Amino acid sequence: MKPIFRLRALAAVILPFFSPGGGTAFAQDTSTLKEVTVTGNPLGATDLVAPAVQYSGPALLLRSQTTLGETLSGTPGVSSSYFGPNASRPVIRGQDGDRIRILSNSGASVDASGLSFDHAVTADPISIERVEVLRGAGALQYGGSAVGGVVNVIDNRIPREPSPGFNGKADLGLASANRERGAGLLLEGGTERFGLHADVFDRRTQDVRVPASLACTQAGVTRFASRICNSASHVDGGAMGGSLFWDDGYLGASAGTYRNRYGTVAEDEVTINMRSNRYALEGEVRKLGGALQSIKGQLSRTDYQHTEFEAGAPGTVFSNKGTDWRLEARHAKLGALDGVIGLQGESNRFSADGSEAFAPYSRTRSNALFATEELATSWGKLTFGARAESVKVESFGNPAIARFVPASRSFTPGSVAAGALWNVAPQWQLTGNLAATQRAPKDYELFADGPHVATGAWELGNPLLQKEKSTNLDLGLQWKSGPHNAKASVFSNRFDNYVSLEATGNTRGPDALPEFAYRQVRARFSGAEAGGTVRLLDAGQTLDVELRGDLVRADNLDTGQPLPRIAPVRAGATLAWARGAWGARLGFDRAAAQTRVPAGDRATGGYTLWNAAVTWRTKAAGADLLWYARLDNAGDRLAYSASSILTQTAPGKAPLPGRSFKLGLQAAF
Repeated sequence: MKPIFRLRALAAVILPFFSPGGGTAFAQDTSTLKEVTVTGNPLGATDLVAPAVQYSGPALLLRSQTTLGETLSGTPGVSSSYFGPNASRPVIRGQDGDRIRILSNSGASVDASGLSFDHAVTADPISIERVEVLRGAGALQYGGSAVGGVVNVIDNRIPREPSPGFNGKADLGLASANRERGAGLLLEGGTERFGLHADVFDRRTQDVRVPASLACTQAGVTRFASRICNSASHVDGGAMGGSLFWDDGYLGASAGTYRNRYGTVAEDEVTINMRSNRYALEGEVRKLGGALQSIKGQLSRTDYQHTEFEAGAPGTVFSNKGTDWRLEARHAKLGALDGVIGLQGESNRFSADGSEAFAPYSRTRSNALFATEELATSWGKLTFGARAESVKVESFGNPAIARFVPASRSFTPGSVAAGALWNVAPQWQLTGNLAATQRAPKDYELFADGPHVATGAWELGNPLLQKEKSTNLDLGLQWKSGPHNAKASVFSNRFDNYVSLEATGNTRGPDALPEFAYRQVRARFSGAEAGGTVRLLDAGQTLDVELRGDLVRADNLDTGQPLPRIAPVRAGATLAWARGAWGARLGFDRAAAQTRVPAGDRATGGYTLWNAAVTWRTKAAGADLLWYARLDNAGDRLAYSASSILTQTAPGKAPLPGRSFKLGLQAAF
């Protein structure tokens, strides 16, 4: 029996035996729930100074795609690196790669997705309970690599609070554009003194349908079809975890595995077989008394590897093994001052072997001391943050490739931030953030020297790179009156020595690939983002209009040229209706043409994508059921992403998916 059918059968057998329990939050109407974003403030404040957003329950379900980047794309300020439907990282305010920190339950997520656009993130939306996005200066506490922002993926695999009894959820979904068949099952149970968690998921897709005829060459035969060649995938995984509780704390552990087999779309006969095993330990002691109120610790170990297969034969193998630990202590209040001090350490060993090993074996070790303080005032609050790091990056060369030579660099990045929240009036809040951030260059930025198919170039590192320094300013205004709300913010990030991959005009290697080298240039990112909800009807039923929009302008100040892969001006609106157990949504997202591109790059045309969804809640066999139907790209519009490297390196090869109808069920019991 195939795994997906085993999951469906298991769900069908288990559901009738459980009564409704504590695991039904995802089936509730999230319009009545308070938004809680914990990543941006370890003090647990609900009013955050830094721009932040979180998705869970139906809000996450109705935007969920096959990758984390596409799931979050469309959030004001967030786009996607879109390397086809299987590999995509979030792009926040124009910044991508290792300037965006992806976390797993606030700990490091170790993979190779920052190294190359075709490497998938080891987090699948089918297994996520909640995802939080933190933009701007508030991301400082997670290091210089979070200068662009933080995405925290939360899964509750280590229970943090007692939940006596048994509960769980099952998730089934079918989609048309990629012939998706997905299923997941989560079970949790315990007493006041212990908690257990188990989850398993499986999703299979075929080549994605698009409104165009695309060429595909496999085994020497070229064919044309209205599908993205080599875009099929199969992802599965699961985890088990448990915690022991006492009156003022807990201690828990988890072990999880993630597998993903997918085509790279840039190469018709190259597939990637990825696996990641993660082990985590977490605990907290509260109500200590004295100088410290609580201490929280985290430790994780990840073993990641993926092999690239060319026409079925094993090719380049990438491996990354990492350990991450974090210790936070909340000190006793000093008058109106509340805060957290902490230590964090990370160690990673990376290797690549094969014809596309463009980066050498390396080891990166970092340790950091950080502090976040908050001062309550009669008019709002002030926040302060600082972080000091020690980073060592070592290259060990590669025994099979003579051009790599051993080398080592050490850096001491330091970052500081200050923010304020002013309650201007009962319904109005004004926020401001200012941060000076430093980032140590990554191993590949320092030591790369080889062909990189994802960028279509020979990439050359620069071992003389210095710490990347930036100054970030963010101003925001928020209004809320009953069901009505609106947010707007403007930002400016100026880099003294931004690490940029620049064309040299040379060619390298037997295929005469254009040479691109890492250089440091002055750069500026600026822009604005806005969103809000207006209730049009509230009498036995509700009708809201949701508005959103953003723009980013990014420039290389040394050359006067725009920086590459920047999303265009975007705007969207959605009508959301609800009455009793029923809900419906109809909306569009408009992306303008992107003509501000570096010399030699291709511009992208504008497009409008229409989307719709219907939900229905009911009960059966002791379970709360949420049925949903979703229609994406209803007009079957041909569109290309301006923030995707494929738009430049493989033009026309990987448009955004065409019209897709998805039918699904979530059951909480």
